[in-house]
Amino acid sequence: MSFNRAEFLKPQPDHTTLTKSMIGIGMNFADEGDFQADIEETLLQASIVGMDGDDLRVLSVLTTWLGIHHKHINVDRLIRGTQELQSERCKAYWSAIAIWLKKDRRYLRLTNIYEGAQLELLEVGTSFQVSRRGEDERFKDTPLLVPAGTLRDRAVDVRSQSILAQKHAGYRNRILMGPSWRADVWTVLESEQNLSTAELARRVGCSFATAWQVAQDFKLLYPEQDRREYDNPNSQVHDVGV
Repeated sequence: MSFNRAEFLKPQPDHTTLTKSMIGIGMNFADEGDFQADIEETLLQASIVGMDGDDLRVLSVLTTWLGIHHKHINVDRLIRGTQELQSERCKAYWSAIAIWLKKDRRYLRLTNIYEGAQLELLEVGTSFQVSRRGEDERFKDTPLLVPAGTLRDRAVDVRSQSILAQKHAGYRNRILMGPSWRADVWTVLESEQNLSTAELARRVGCSFATAWQVAQDFKLLYPEQDRREYDNPNSQVHDVGV
Protein backbone atom coordinates (compact mmCIF):
# COMPACT_ATOMS: atom_id res chain seq x y z
CA MET A 1 0.00 0.00 0.00
CA SER A 2 1.41 3.42 -0.94
CA PHE A 3 1.89 6.11 1.67
CA ASN A 4 -0.41 9.15 1.46
CA ARG A 5 0.01 12.34 3.45
CA ALA A 6 -3.02 13.57 5.37
CA GLU A 7 -4.55 16.94 4.58
CA PHE A 8 -2.69 19.69 6.38
CA LEU A 9 -5.49 22.00 7.50
CA LYS A 10 -7.95 20.64 10.02
CA PRO A 11 -11.47 22.08 10.41
CA GLN A 12 -11.52 25.57 11.91
CA PRO A 13 -11.06 25.20 15.70
CA ASP A 14 -13.33 26.94 18.18
CA HIS A 15 -12.29 30.31 19.60
CA THR A 16 -10.90 28.93 22.86
CA THR A 17 -8.83 26.22 21.19
CA LEU A 18 -7.35 28.62 18.64
CA THR A 19 -6.57 31.18 21.34
CA LYS A 20 -4.67 28.56 23.36
CA SER A 21 -2.75 27.56 20.23
CA MET A 22 -1.87 31.17 19.39
CA ILE A 23 -0.63 31.72 22.94
CA GLY A 24 1.31 28.46 22.71
CA ILE A 25 3.31 29.68 19.73
CA GLY A 26 4.05 33.02 21.35
CA MET A 27 1.15 35.43 20.82
CA ASN A 28 0.26 37.32 23.98
CA PHE A 29 -3.45 36.83 24.50
CA ALA A 30 -5.14 36.33 27.88
CA ASP A 31 -5.54 32.59 28.48
CA GLU A 32 -3.54 29.41 29.08
CA GLY A 33 -1.35 28.35 26.20
CA ASP A 34 -1.02 25.04 24.37
CA PHE A 35 2.76 24.81 24.01
CA GLN A 36 2.52 21.77 21.76
CA ALA A 37 0.47 23.66 19.17
CA ASP A 38 1.37 23.15 15.51
CA ILE A 39 3.09 26.37 14.44
CA GLU A 40 2.12 26.52 10.75
CA GLU A 41 -1.45 25.34 11.23
CA THR A 42 -1.97 27.89 13.98
CA LEU A 43 -0.64 30.66 11.74
CA LEU A 44 -2.98 29.67 8.92
CA GLN A 45 -6.02 29.34 11.17
CA ALA A 46 -5.24 32.74 12.69
CA SER A 47 -5.09 34.26 9.20
CA ILE A 48 -8.55 32.84 8.43
CA VAL A 49 -9.98 34.46 11.57
CA GLY A 50 -8.17 37.71 10.82
CA MET A 51 -9.01 38.01 7.12
CA ASP A 52 -12.38 36.26 6.78
CA GLY A 53 -13.58 37.07 10.29
CA ASP A 54 -12.35 40.69 10.13
CA ASP A 55 -10.59 40.27 13.47
CA LEU A 56 -8.01 43.03 13.22
CA ARG A 57 -6.61 42.32 16.69
CA VAL A 58 -5.69 38.75 15.73
CA LEU A 59 -4.37 39.93 12.35
CA SER A 60 -2.24 42.59 14.04
CA VAL A 61 -0.60 40.16 16.45
CA LEU A 62 -0.18 37.53 13.72
CA THR A 63 1.62 40.01 11.47
CA THR A 64 3.89 41.17 14.28
CA TRP A 65 4.65 37.51 15.11
CA LEU A 66 5.65 36.85 11.51
CA GLY A 67 8.00 39.81 11.53
CA ILE A 68 9.79 38.49 14.62
CA HIS A 69 9.69 34.71 14.12
CA HIS A 70 9.60 34.15 10.34
CA LYS A 71 13.12 32.67 10.28
CA HIS A 72 11.91 29.70 12.33
CA ILE A 73 8.88 28.81 10.22
CA ASN A 74 9.03 25.58 8.23
CA VAL A 75 8.14 27.33 4.97
CA ASP A 76 7.57 24.05 3.12
CA ARG A 77 4.85 23.18 5.64
CA LEU A 78 3.38 26.68 5.44
CA ILE A 79 3.20 26.57 1.64
CA ARG A 80 1.55 23.16 1.74
CA GLY A 81 -1.07 24.55 4.09
CA THR A 82 -1.75 27.65 2.00
CA GLN A 83 -2.48 25.39 -0.96
CA GLU A 84 -5.51 24.11 0.98
CA LEU A 85 -6.90 27.59 1.71
CA GLN A 86 -10.25 28.29 0.07
CA SER A 87 -10.36 32.02 0.84
CA GLU A 88 -8.97 34.46 -1.74
CA ARG A 89 -8.58 37.05 1.03
CA CYS A 90 -6.36 34.69 3.00
CA LYS A 91 -4.34 33.89 -0.09
CA ALA A 92 -3.85 37.62 -0.72
CA TYR A 93 -2.64 38.04 2.86
CA TRP A 94 -0.03 35.28 2.57
CA SER A 95 1.12 36.51 -0.81
CA ALA A 96 1.57 39.96 0.74
CA ILE A 97 3.50 38.50 3.68
CA ALA A 98 5.79 36.63 1.29
CA ILE A 99 6.54 39.84 -0.62
CA TRP A 100 7.24 41.68 2.65
CA LEU A 101 9.62 38.91 3.76
CA LYS A 102 11.24 38.51 0.33
CA LYS A 103 14.76 38.88 1.75
CA ASP A 104 14.19 35.38 3.14
CA ARG A 105 14.23 33.60 -0.21
CA ARG A 106 12.33 30.59 1.14
CA TYR A 107 9.15 32.67 0.84
CA LEU A 108 9.49 33.40 -2.88
CA ARG A 109 7.34 30.38 -3.83
CA LEU A 110 4.52 31.81 -1.74
CA THR A 111 4.30 35.15 -3.55
CA ASN A 112 2.18 33.76 -6.41
CA ILE A 113 -0.45 32.00 -4.32
CA TYR A 114 -2.79 34.91 -5.09
CA GLU A 115 -3.02 36.26 -8.64
CA GLY A 116 -6.07 38.51 -8.51
CA ALA A 117 -6.52 42.26 -8.21
CA GLN A 118 -5.35 44.10 -5.11
CA LEU A 119 -7.79 43.66 -2.21
CA GLU A 120 -8.66 46.21 0.45
CA LEU A 121 -8.27 45.10 4.07
CA LEU A 122 -11.28 47.00 5.40
CA GLU A 123 -14.76 46.39 4.06
CA VAL A 124 -15.41 50.14 4.01
CA GLY A 125 -13.09 53.13 3.87
CA THR A 126 -9.73 51.57 3.06
CA SER A 127 -8.90 53.95 0.19
CA PHE A 128 -10.03 56.96 2.24
CA GLN A 129 -7.84 55.93 5.18
CA VAL A 130 -4.86 55.37 2.88
CA SER A 131 -5.32 58.85 1.39
CA ARG A 132 -5.24 60.32 4.91
CA ARG A 133 -2.57 58.22 6.61
CA GLY A 134 -0.70 56.41 3.89
CA GLU A 135 -0.08 52.66 3.61
CA ASP A 136 1.28 50.20 6.14
CA GLU A 137 4.88 49.87 4.94
CA ARG A 138 4.82 46.11 5.47
CA PHE A 139 2.10 45.73 2.82
CA LYS A 140 3.21 48.35 0.32
CA ASP A 141 3.27 47.09 -3.28
CA THR A 142 1.54 43.85 -2.32
CA PRO A 143 -1.87 42.31 -3.17
CA LEU A 144 -3.31 43.72 0.08
CA LEU A 145 -4.02 47.42 0.62
CA VAL A 146 -3.67 48.23 4.34
CA PRO A 147 -3.94 51.76 5.80
CA ALA A 148 -1.11 52.76 8.12
CA GLY A 149 -2.03 52.26 11.78
CA THR A 150 -4.82 49.79 11.09
CA LEU A 151 -2.73 46.82 12.18
CA ARG A 152 -0.78 47.85 15.25
CA ASP A 153 2.79 46.59 15.43
CA ARG A 154 3.93 46.19 19.04
CA ALA A 155 6.71 43.77 19.99
CA VAL A 156 5.13 43.42 23.44
CA ASP A 157 2.23 41.53 21.81
CA VAL A 158 4.56 38.62 20.99
CA ARG A 159 6.98 36.51 23.03
CA SER A 160 10.64 36.90 22.14
CA GLN A 161 12.54 34.11 20.40
CA SER A 162 14.46 33.16 23.55
CA ILE A 163 11.36 32.97 25.74
CA LEU A 164 9.35 31.03 23.17
CA ALA A 165 12.22 28.53 22.82
CA GLN A 166 11.92 27.82 26.54
CA LYS A 167 8.18 27.13 26.22
CA HIS A 168 7.69 25.41 22.87
CA ALA A 169 9.76 22.27 22.19
CA GLY A 170 9.14 22.35 18.45
CA TYR A 171 10.34 25.94 18.17
CA ARG A 172 13.42 25.12 20.27
CA ASN A 173 14.29 22.16 18.04
CA ARG A 174 14.03 24.38 14.97
CA ILE A 175 16.60 26.71 16.50
CA LEU A 176 18.86 23.72 17.14
CA MET A 177 18.39 21.94 13.80
CA GLY A 178 16.95 24.59 11.51
CA PRO A 179 13.26 25.01 10.52
CA SER A 180 13.15 21.60 8.88
CA TRP A 181 11.16 18.39 8.63
CA ARG A 182 13.91 16.76 10.70
CA ALA A 183 13.31 19.14 13.59
CA ASP A 184 9.55 18.53 13.45
CA VAL A 185 9.91 14.74 13.37
CA TRP A 186 12.36 14.90 16.25
CA THR A 187 9.90 16.93 18.30
CA VAL A 188 7.17 14.32 17.89
CA LEU A 189 9.59 11.52 18.79
CA GLU A 190 10.55 13.29 22.00
CA SER A 191 6.99 12.91 23.25
CA GLU A 192 5.89 9.70 21.45
CA GLN A 193 8.75 7.31 20.71
CA ASN A 194 6.60 4.32 19.75
CA LEU A 195 4.79 5.71 16.72
CA SER A 196 5.03 3.75 13.49
CA THR A 197 6.99 5.42 10.71
CA ALA A 198 3.82 5.91 8.66
CA GLU A 199 1.98 7.54 11.56
CA LEU A 200 5.00 9.69 12.37
CA ALA A 201 5.15 10.91 8.76
CA ARG A 202 1.40 11.66 8.73
CA ARG A 203 1.60 13.48 12.05
CA VAL A 204 4.32 15.80 10.77
CA GLY A 205 3.25 15.90 7.12
CA CYS A 206 6.63 14.83 5.74
CA SER A 207 7.69 11.95 3.49
CA PHE A 208 7.91 8.37 4.76
CA ALA A 209 11.66 8.34 3.99
CA THR A 210 12.33 11.45 6.07
CA ALA A 211 10.40 10.11 9.05
CA TRP A 212 12.19 6.76 8.83
CA GLN A 213 15.67 8.32 8.70
CA VAL A 214 15.04 10.65 11.63
CA ALA A 215 13.57 7.78 13.66
CA GLN A 216 16.73 5.75 13.03
CA ASP A 217 18.91 8.65 14.20
CA PHE A 218 16.73 9.12 17.27
CA LYS A 219 17.08 5.43 18.19
CA LEU A 220 20.84 5.68 17.69
CA LEU A 221 21.08 8.34 20.38
CA TYR A 222 18.30 7.02 22.60
CA PRO A 223 18.09 3.20 22.38
CA GLU A 224 15.36 1.39 24.30
CA GLN A 225 17.48 0.83 27.39
CA ASP A 226 18.13 4.57 27.60
CA ARG A 227 14.52 5.69 27.19
CA ARG A 228 13.81 5.77 30.92
CA GLU A 229 16.87 7.93 31.47
CA TYR A 230 15.86 10.14 28.54
CA ASP A 231 12.40 10.67 30.01
CA ASN A 232 14.00 12.03 33.20
CA PRO A 233 14.33 15.80 32.59
CA ASN A 234 17.28 15.97 35.02
CA SER A 235 19.26 13.36 33.12
CA GLN A 236 22.54 14.30 31.41
CA VAL A 237 21.34 12.54 28.27
CA HIS A 238 19.58 15.78 27.31
CA ASP A 239 22.96 17.44 26.92
CA VAL A 240 23.77 15.31 23.86
CA GLY A 241 24.17 17.53 20.81
CA VAL A 242 22.30 16.82 17.58
